[in-house]
Amino acid sequence: MPFTRRAGLAACLALSTAFAATAAETAYPTKPIRVIVPFAAGSTTDIIARAITDKMSASMGQMLVIDNRGGASGTIGQQAVATAAPDGYTIMIHSSSHTVSPSTFAKLPFDTVADFAGVTPISTLPNALVISPSKNIKTLKELVAAAKAKPGTINFASAGQGSATHLNAEKFKLAAKIDATNIPFKGSADAVTEVLSGRVDYYFSPIAPVIGQIREGHLLALAVGSPKRAAALPDVPTTAEAGVPGSEFNFWIGMMAPAKTPREVVNRLHDEVAKALASPEVKERFLKLGADAWTLKPEQFDAYIKDEIASNATLVKAAGLSPAP
Repeated sequence: MPFTRRAGLAACLALSTAFAATAAETAYPTKPIRVIVPFAAGSTTDIIARAITDKMSASMGQMLVIDNRGGASGTIGQQAVATAAPDGYTIMIHSSSHTVSPSTFAKLPFDTVADFAGVTPISTLPNALVISPSKNIKTLKELVAAAKAKPGTINFASAGQGSATHLNAEKFKLAAKIDATNIPFKGSADAVTEVLSGRVDYYFSPIAPVIGQIREGHLLALAVGSPKRAAALPDVPTTAEAGVPGSEFNFWIGMMAPAKTPREVVNRLHDEVAKALASPEVKERFLKLGADAWTLKPEQFDAYIKDEIASNATLVKAAGLSPAP
C-alpha cells in the first residue's frame, strides 16, 4: 500500500477515534447514576441530595438514584464510593463529616483525599441547637448554667461519632467550657426523636429535620451554630450572640466522585449542580430547608477539603476525642 494512502487511512482512523471519544463524552450519561448518601433516609444530607438530584435528573435525561448507606459516621458510604468504578455512574453526596473522619477513626479503608475527586459543594446549612420544652431551659445561657451546675450529667445527640453535628457540639462544648456527653445515632431522624422524647438533652441539628417541630413548639431552638443567623430562623441568635463566642461551625453538603473519574465528567456534574441551584424550584426548596446554595470549581473544592481536614484535626485534638478503632 503506498505511503500516502496508509497515512490517509491512519489519519481517518485517528479522526474517527477522536470523534467517537468526543461523542461518548457528549453522550454521558447513558444510564442511571447511583448517588450514595452515607446517612439514613430523612437526614439533612439525604433531603438536600434529593432536592438537587430531582432537578439534575430532568436536565441530564437520566435518573439519579439515591442509595442510602448509613452507619459508622458516613464511612460505610464513603468506602462504597472510594472503591466504585471511576466512570461517573457512582457519585456521593456527603456532609462536612467527610473531612472529620480522618481524625476520628484510627484507620480508614480509604484515603479521604486521594480516593475522591471533589465535584462541588452544594449548600451550607446552619445547625440549630434544639431542646425539648420539657427540660424547662429557655435560653443558651440557662443550658450552659445547668451543665456547669452538674458537670457530666448533660448529654447531647449527634448523627454519629465524628459527624458534622458531633463536631459542632464539641466546638460549642469547648467554647462554653462545659462537660457534656455525646450520644451518637445513625442519623438526624433518630437523634431528633430522642431529643423530642427528652431522653437526650440537646442536639445541634441541621434545620431541615427540625424546622416543623420548632414552628409547632415541640422543640425549642436556643441558638444556631453558624457564623450568621439562619434565614429560616431569623429570630434565633447565633451561639456567639447568645453568649458563647468562638463556637461557630460551617456545616456543608457537597458532591464527590471516585478519584480518576474523567475530568470532563466531573466538570459536567459540576455544571449540572450549578444549573440546578439556579433554578427557582431548588431555590424555593432550599429556602424552606434553611439552606444556602454554595458552589466551588472542582479544584477549589479539593483544596477546601484538604484545608478543612487539617483544621478539623486541630479541633478533634483540642476536644480530646479518641479515634475509633
